[in-house]
Amino acid sequence: MIVLKRVYERPSSDDGFRILVDRLWPRGVSKEEAKLDIWLKDIAPSDELRKWFNHDPEKWEEFKKKYIAELHDNNKFSEFKELVHTHRKVTLLFGAHDMQHNQAVVLQSLLK
Repeated sequence: MIVLKRVYERPSSDDGFRILVDRLWPRGVSKEEAKLDIWLKDIAPSDELRKWFNHDPEKWEEFKKKYIAELHDNNKFSEFKELVHTHRKVTLLFGAHDMQHNQAVVLQSLLK
């Protein structure tokens, strides 16, 4: 099972294996508060793509296509998939305010 959660939400024992999928560390959250199992910034969108998208819902469809293309060229993505599949429950953590238009949504859809 793969669930999504903002990194700013309180960690829960129900979260399972917690993976931060942002390229930048979220502001105002300490590493202790985040209670991460791992931070995989290498599978986050490139800085160029992240800045272009800027969480604009009108760019969502194009962002998804570009991000998926980046992931297919990223050898870390296969390692990420293997890691996810070795755990019963994984929580993908992200910092974005928008729960529907962010890289964790794309990752979750690719892993189903």
